[in-house]
Amino acid sequence: MAKKAELLEKAAELKLEVTEKNTIAEIEAAIASAEQHEVKDDAPAKAGKRSTKAIAEAEEKAEKEARKEAGDTSPVDPEAEEHKKKGPVPVARPRIERRGKKYQEVAKKVEANKVHTLAEALSLATETNPTKFDASVEVHVRLGVDPRQADQNVRATVSLPHGTGKKIRVAVFAPESEHAAAKKAGADVVGDDDFAKQLDKQELNFDILVATPQYMPKLGKYARLLGPRGLMPNPKSGTVAADVAKAVTEAKAGKVEYRVDKQAIVHLSIGKVSFGADKLADNAKAFFDSLTSQKPSSIKSAYVKSVSISTSQGPGIKVETNN
Repeated sequence: MAKKAELLEKAAELKLEVTEKNTIAEIEAAIASAEQHEVKDDAPAKAGKRSTKAIAEAEEKAEKEARKEAGDTSPVDPEAEEHKKKGPVPVARPRIERRGKKYQEVAKKVEANKVHTLAEALSLATETNPTKFDASVEVHVRLGVDPRQADQNVRATVSLPHGTGKKIRVAVFAPESEHAAAKKAGADVVGDDDFAKQLDKQELNFDILVATPQYMPKLGKYARLLGPRGLMPNPKSGTVAADVAKAVTEAKAGKVEYRVDKQAIVHLSIGKVSFGADKLADNAKAFFDSLTSQKPSSIKSAYVKSVSISTSQGPGIKVETNN
């Protein structure tokens, strides 16, 4: 009877509906069944079913998401402190105040919304160089083209009358019969098989590469080396030529390539600050004449939308457009 009393006491703890009328075997079977059911609840769920723990975690996650969407930042734990941002809201300084002192000083000479003539802009650019070195003067032209269209992808070359002010290193990849003429024209690097070995070592000690048409297939395997750096010869830029001496002479004299970028803007350096306004004006005129001649026939609206001129690190100067 003592065993039955112990079993009844345990059954009462498990809240089982058994009485003294039940036999010991029946009470033991009910207790065993209840204990087995508790183990299954705590165990991981089988495939296709969710355990009690997983359901609780999902409910907690859903509650957090709901609080996040509602912007409720109050603490869930009563003993926790509510997190609040302290101090004033940070205020961003104007862009001009974040520039250097020299830039701020020269920027005072440029009126923000004033549009200048080309001559005025070039003269002002030579006065607004904030650097100690002889900075380049750059022209930035926003065009009304869609660069994704093949017929509107503006790309050409122009010979600047006074050059760019930079020393251009020209390499020639051509047959041995062309080497003497290329060197006489001023080429810095000339070769064929020996030049290919330099490319194998990734030695790019040149700014422009000129190649003859028959040697272009040999450069195919170096496309990934030369292409991203803008050094791959191209017929449109005049760097694929049968007359290598002429191509070298033009490159040395100041022939430069320009092309529209993905934002439909053309960027080109037209000389140095030390050139003075007159020489810069000659170079700018040559560039704009070339750019105008490249206008796609499919463009019916304004071709040149805006023009600005600046030195390498100086403020931008708006220039009037003639459409």
